[in-house]
Amino acid sequence: MKLYYAPDTCSLSPHIVLRELELEFELVKVNNRSKITADGRDFRTINPKGYVAALELDDGQILTEGPAIVQYLADIKPENGLAPRADSWARVRLQEWLNFITSEIHAGSAPLFNPTLPENVRLIFREKLFRQFDFLQVTLDEKNYLTGPSFSVADAYLFTVLGWCKFFSIQLNRWPALSAYMEIINARPAVQAALLAEASQ
Repeated sequence: MKLYYAPDTCSLSPHIVLRELELEFELVKVNNRSKITADGRDFRTINPKGYVAALELDDGQILTEGPAIVQYLADIKPENGLAPRADSWARVRLQEWLNFITSEIHAGSAPLFNPTLPENVRLIFREKLFRQFDFLQVTLDEKNYLTGPSFSVADAYLFTVLGWCKFFSIQLNRWPALSAYMEIINARPAVQAALLAEASQ
């Protein structure tokens, strides 16, 4: 398999999952501005949407969208427990979390990357994001992981998008449970390996 990624983007989430599962894969870096891959291809011929992550399977098929990719990967090795069984209520709850992260944290953060956004508009987006952080604070004050007693693909995704707060000068210590959560996830060997690999390419 090949994972097409760009540093400091949501592609870190499936990268972490690949390493948690100890699957064989190749990392292919994508220049987010030029859309050219490290091996000289136009990334839009791989994913016409033009953004990472994209996972190229052994048979040449391309899978896009982080929540779909991480569930696909988790189902390759269900014994690792990164996602509940596909026909279970617990899986529906996992999908609920993945959709929340996508729509409220990932999409909610995205406008803040725009340097031309007027400050009054930026403030509206920040306050909306902070309300979701308040919700996460209550949730994570009672447990270490989103879906139960162990790490799941939802944690890989939330860790990834919360990591963008450093770009917006948002200090997570305002939400102690979120800060503690980030430290717990950051300490995982697979997470450190993924961060190191992306920093060194």
